[in-house]
Amino acid sequence: MPKKVMLAPPENIMVQAENLVKIYRSRDVEVMALQGLDLTVERGELMGLIGSSGSGKSTLLNMLGGLDRPSAGSLYVDGVDLLKFTEKDFIEYKRRTVGFVWQNNARNLIPYLTAKQNVEMPMLLSGYSGKSQRANELLDMVGLSHRKNSRLDQMSGGEQQRVAIAIALANNPKLLLADEPTGSVDTATSKLILDVFRELNKSMGVTIIIVTHDTKLSAQIDRVVAIRDGKTSTELVRRAGALKSFGELSEEQEVHEELTVLDRAGRLQIPKEYLEELGLKGGDKVRVELEDGRILIYPRGYEK
Repeated sequence: MPKKVMLAPPENIMVQAENLVKIYRSRDVEVMALQGLDLTVERGELMGLIGSSGSGKSTLLNMLGGLDRPSAGSLYVDGVDLLKFTEKDFIEYKRRTVGFVWQNNARNLIPYLTAKQNVEMPMLLSGYSGKSQRANELLDMVGLSHRKNSRLDQMSGGEQQRVAIAIALANNPKLLLADEPTGSVDTATSKLILDVFRELNKSMGVTIIIVTHDTKLSAQIDRVVAIRDGKTSTELVRRAGALKSFGELSEEQEVHEELTVLDRAGRLQIPKEYLEELGLKGGDKVRVELEDGRILIYPRGYEK
């Protein structure tokens, strides 16, 4: 059988992962962090990525950031195949294509430098001309013009995180990755940081992927993808809806609709709470029927 050829995605797609696999090996032990994950992210999209510890979301983020290499499958970012990258390609990719905002500010910032000096550093390493003006512009974008000469010990956690965002944008990346950017700040600061991401996404057109455990934060993002057991399992998509109060329609508001994702083999992951309600577990046999345009799943032995 001829080997399947993975085609580059259309121009409007920034990230396309197909049947992505990552295996970590330690002596005689193999761990599959990703087990055939599929994901598509459009250019200019602001999306969230959620999943429990060990689900594979951090592994995916590291591969998108050029910090780890896939074991198998296909991973395109900005039209190029990361599986074919050399070490030199990865260095250039991290300088030109992708920006990373870490949860731990110690990985983003140099404590003895001012905010402006921190933002200038990646441009200095890349030989970027006009770094002073660019640093001023970025700090203005994240609302920190008045703090450009402040050291980190003179700034709040939220201000430090906004400096980290400015640093990640210093080389004008096409893809911005944020790992739990609101994990160590309060609710008000969390909203402020999300507003910064929204404004940057709108004004610069940069594609942004935010990994978060913060349910309040994820509820404010138009599209949220959930990863379970190393696979894309569900999406939450914002749509216009209406609440009913005492049988009457109330004012319209934005709500999320949960969608289960079919993989490319036609398989889906059924939410854990549904399986528990029916007393099902992995490996059990179920009955599947097509009825009136719907697919129905019944436990074995169930009678209608």
